[in-house]
Amino acid sequence: MAEELLEAEPQYFLVTVSVRPINNISVFVDGDAGVTIEKCVKLNRALYKQIVETALYEDGSFGLVVSSPGIEEPLSMHRQYIKNIGRLVEVELKEGVTIEGKLIAADNERIELEEEKGKGKKKEVIAHVLPFDAIKSTTVKVVF
Repeated sequence: MAEELLEAEPQYFLVTVSVRPINNISVFVDGDAGVTIEKCVKLNRALYKQIVETALYEDGSFGLVVSSPGIEEPLSMHRQYIKNIGRLVEVELKEGVTIEGKLIAADNERIELEEEKGKGKKKEVIAHVLPFDAIKSTTVKVVF
């Protein structure tokens, strides 16, 4: 249902939907240029109405939350990698190694990072090309 509601606005995309015990539904939506609170509210209202109208759940017998994934949520879709090009990310590889660097590029098969080591004259930039199948998780790092 959420995907159908988003079809008219291709700049937005569904990231995940989860239904927890006691009918708590969480819908995470993102956008190529982010997603506003107003968009989440609009989608929440439309989705709630559809759930009740289709008798999936009775009115008042479920909870529905529509939001963007938080900054602490790992990237899970290719579009999220594209959206975050230029940002600092932490990539945990399946082999247990963690690399922190600037996301330079992403395509359907891999991402490219620039990792900075050292400071001043001893500063060196290491380029990493990481295939998606080697990545366990990727999170955006917040820089203040």
